Amino acid sequence: MNKEPNLPFLTISAAAKLVGISIHTIRMYEREGLILPYKEEGKQRRYSANDVERMRCIRQIINDEKMSIEGIRRMLALIPCWAITGCQAKDQKNCDFFSSYTKPCWMINHKNNFCTDKECRECEVYYSFGNCKSIKEKLKELLPS
Repeated sequence: MNKEPNLPFLTISAAAKLVGISIHTIRMYEREGLILPYKEEGKQRRYSANDVERMRCIRQIINDEKMSIEGIRRMLALIPCWAITGCQAKDQKNCDFFSSYTKPCWMINHKNNFCTDKECRECEVYYSFGNCKSIKEKLKELLPS
C-alpha cells in the first residue's frame, strides 16, 4: 500500500477487492456515514489505505460481533469530538452534533460553529477512528484514568 495512509489513490473497485466486499457495500457504508471517500472533480471516489482499514473494521464488527450498521453508526455518534478538537462551549451550543446520538459528527451539517470551514475527511475525529484498534486506543486516551 501507499506510504501515506490518508492519501486517496484507490478506485472504488480496487478498494472493494482489497476488502473483499462489493462496490454496492462500499456505497452503502458511505450513505450510512461510516466512510467518507475523497471525490475528484469528476465525482469519482478515491480511497486511502486508512479507508480500506476502516472498511475492514466495519466488516469485522458486522461479521464477528454481529453489530448492525445502525449500531456502528450510533457507536460512532458517541465519539466526543469536542474533546478531540478542543471545541469551545459556545461552539458546542451551536453544534447539532453535541445533542445528537444517531450520527457521527462528520454526518452533521456544521454551520456557525468551530467546524464550519473544516473538511471532515481531514479531521482528527474522522481519521483517528479508522480501524478497530484505533477506536479503543483513542477512547482510552480520552477517558480519565
